[in-house]
Amino acid sequence: MTKATNDFGELGERIAARWLEHHGYTVLARRWRSGHRDIDVVAQRDGVVAFVEVKTRSAMEFGDPVEAVHAQKQRSLVRSAREWIARHQGTEPNAYRFDVIGVLLRDSTVWVRHIESAFLM
Repeated sequence: MTKATNDFGELGERIAARWLEHHGYTVLARRWRSGHRDIDVVAQRDGVVAFVEVKTRSAMEFGDPVEAVHAQKQRSLVRSAREWIARHQGTEPNAYRFDVIGVLLRDSTVWVRHIESAFLM
């Protein structure tokens, strides 16, 4: 992954985190890492912790960004979430879910699409 691609993805994650905060979530972690695994955003609202995968695109030519979270990525996110839960046992609620946020950046316009409970553990 090039630095430009990494920077673009990080911009999308910052936009997603701000979007979540604007909608009443508390961001618990951004770019949380455990070895080679990561979770883009961990956020909480109403006693539920959401593990959020963020996909950022500059065009729709390869489809909706949220469609890019395929089965392999879902399995990886579940493994990362289990590690996060194990490290935070007893400090967070027991309700968890997996969300996907697609961020489309075109010119100076930003579109955000948030899919709550996008897939199951």
